[in-house]
Amino acid sequence: MSLLTTTGLTAHYGDFQALFGVDIALNEGETIAIIGANGAGKTTLMRSISGVLQNGPEMITLSGQPIGGLSADQILPLGLAMVPEGRRLFPSLSVEENLLIGTYGRKVDGYWSLEAIYDLFPILAERRNNPGTALSGGQQQMVAIGRALMSNPKVLLCDEISLGLAPVVIKDIYAAVPKIQASGASLIVVEQDIGQAMKVADRVYCMMEGRVTLEGTPDSFSRNDIHAAYFGVSA
Repeated sequence: MSLLTTTGLTAHYGDFQALFGVDIALNEGETIAIIGANGAGKTTLMRSISGVLQNGPEMITLSGQPIGGLSADQILPLGLAMVPEGRRLFPSLSVEENLLIGTYGRKVDGYWSLEAIYDLFPILAERRNNPGTALSGGQQQMVAIGRALMSNPKVLLCDEISLGLAPVVIKDIYAAVPKIQASGASLIVVEQDIGQAMKVADRVYCMMEGRVTLEGTPDSFSRNDIHAAYFGVSA
């Protein structure tokens, strides 16, 4: 049984339909990447899985339990946390206070603590008393990842964590992925950077216009396969 699945997942914004029968599966200990151009439905998929958008209960399952009809605050205690696009730190709180927010609503023992987060991202220990939004973009992204990890999730959703960051910073952030996996978490990573997605993922799903157009292991695709699935035309 997969750890997390979507089955025939649809999503709407009012009368506008954004997802059309999306099926994905995340296995325990796995990282999958969701790639696609702007407007492909990637963020809507993350919003649906995390409970920001509610769906039919059976459309999404976590550890075999239907969660499609639950809200985000109901899903968090079940072991799913999200790193949102744009980081969304609390400007009035320090780095450490932003991290501690991640423990709200999920009281479990696990690997991740303040000390473990500071070991993963040592710069945050140095800046722990600074306002969260006073950091560089890359450091703020580290805080957002650390905040989500503080809930010790089974599943970590990462929505566009490399967006707007310098390549050297992206490299540092993605270097943390194997350590996160080693802690017992499974990851879904949304990425526009195809090369980065291929490096980090065990399997990749490509989306276009709210549908999955390609799925498989990174080494099973040709460049033309990806181009056709990404844009709908062959290179």
